[in-house]
Amino acid sequence: MNPTEELQDDALFPQFHDPNYLPMIEVGELMEQVFTGSPAIIDPLLYQGTYLLAGAPKIGKSFLVAQIAYHVSTGKPLWGHQVYPGPVLYLALEDQYQRIQERMARMFGVEYQGDLLIAVSAKQIGQGLDGQMEYFLGRYPKAKLIIIDTLQKIRELSKDNYSYASDYDAIGQLKSFGERHNVALLIVHHTRKQPSGDSFEMISGTTGLLGCADGALLLQKEKRTDQKAVLEVVGRDQADQRLYLVRNEERLTWELERVEQELWKIPANPLLERVVALLSPEAPVWQGSATQLAEQMGAPYSPSGIVRQLNVCASRLAQYHNIRYEHQRNRNGSSITLTLEHQQM
Repeated sequence: MNPTEELQDDALFPQFHDPNYLPMIEVGELMEQVFTGSPAIIDPLLYQGTYLLAGAPKIGKSFLVAQIAYHVSTGKPLWGHQVYPGPVLYLALEDQYQRIQERMARMFGVEYQGDLLIAVSAKQIGQGLDGQMEYFLGRYPKAKLIIIDTLQKIRELSKDNYSYASDYDAIGQLKSFGERHNVALLIVHHTRKQPSGDSFEMISGTTGLLGCADGALLLQKEKRTDQKAVLEVVGRDQADQRLYLVRNEERLTWELERVEQELWKIPANPLLERVVALLSPEAPVWQGSATQLAEQMGAPYSPSGIVRQLNVCASRLAQYHNIRYEHQRNRNGSSITLTLEHQQM
């Protein structure tokens, strides 16, 4: 049972009446939990979560998010990186339909197959934006990404607009929405002119924005007239990355020139490799006890160790190997089911 969802029965759990009660979980019990994780949208650049995309005005942020929207909605690789496709909502709140039409035609041509929905107006945070995004998700329940361009357009202007609490709350509300609906949000924002030792401190507003977000992408040029830019990427559960981009002036798209270092990859896990080898399209299901699985895996894996490793790696099995992992306990013991759901794209 998730510790945040414990049954609050007065007779069984009198501690809930203690004003100093603190929900806690022991590490051993934590290892028995299975969490969904944050699936990749563009691996390894963008994951399910709430991200900021910041840059100076007119630097090319809108072209970049249009490119991201196109690739996620069509499933075409971006800069050689695998994309996990799904419908996308692009709130282009500083644009017009005619300009977007001309831009998309120039960037990608007039032939299009995918689910990319565009709107040029929307309500504000706390004033109906949630309902509008839920309307989109109701029509496209398999949606992967919502892009908001820009943050300022959905925030209510006030004298308290740039306090830490206000910034944190604005992103926090969007983040809560994304977590409830298992969808990624990419929010376009501006940088300020003042230089900083840390590039991400140039994001306009307080540190509350970046502090609440799951990650950020920062697009920078040395000179506004340059056709080259640097895209820096940071995130809670991903390595920092720096990508060097060049603008294709004919198509207005950003192309990858080079990366500063090899992009981080998840380290190999010998147990998962053995588990993956158990299944095939001809034998897509394995079912048995943890003891039986440990016997098939061989040394040095114990039944309890296998269960805990699979609990931790359940989202990785689903995301990268299309294997659904289920662990059930009953009075006769426990049962593990591994199911190969479909072929990896």
